[in-house]
Amino acid sequence: MGNEQAIGIMEERLIVFTRYPEPGKTKTRMMPVLGAEGAARLQRQLTENTLSQVKELAASRPLSTEVHFTGGTEQLMQAWLGADWNYRLQAEGDLGQRMASAFAASFAVGMTRVVTIGIDCPDLKASLIEQAFEALKQHDLVLGPAEDGGYYLIGLQRMVGDLFVGINWGTSQVRQQTVEIAEQLDLKVAFLPLLNDIDRPEDLSGILNIENSKF
Repeated sequence: MGNEQAIGIMEERLIVFTRYPEPGKTKTRMMPVLGAEGAARLQRQLTENTLSQVKELAASRPLSTEVHFTGGTEQLMQAWLGADWNYRLQAEGDLGQRMASAFAASFAVGMTRVVTIGIDCPDLKASLIEQAFEALKQHDLVLGPAEDGGYYLIGLQRMVGDLFVGINWGTSQVRQQTVEIAEQLDLKVAFLPLLNDIDRPEDLSGILNIENSKF
């Protein structure tokens, strides 16, 4: 999985954006209903669920994988998730700047298809991530639309920095603004199925027994 020595023969990279689950600093919008500890536990479960799907995909597809984190340290991340992952500290700036930096670094080392995902979507399975990589063989951009107006996945076959500039991050306009930029740039866009992000208290209604859930 993401073996640095094997990157030379790999063309595809999957980047997972997450946060170290420190109570009080993660999933803060969930704290009114889950409390600080419960919100951190949700962050842990969502991340572990997502990485289990990444492992499943990486077992059958040559893939460079990276976990881009904020909060905590690489040592804390390894203690939590193990030493098998390639960890990278997220860049400075807003979400767009951080994602743009991650994409640029991946294309700079020769990747030809790069997909970035978050951890907030428990319905994102390995098969859907694979579908995104396949779509990039014929499209410039692939988006996984989220019901809140954002996206749970974005993939590119080359660096297009304009897609991350002038976006009102954290609003319901993110996907629409991204698509408008793509249209202005005449990019060929593929869309994955619409899925629900678990980001706000109202999103929890789709998950039963959240305290014990392994998704």
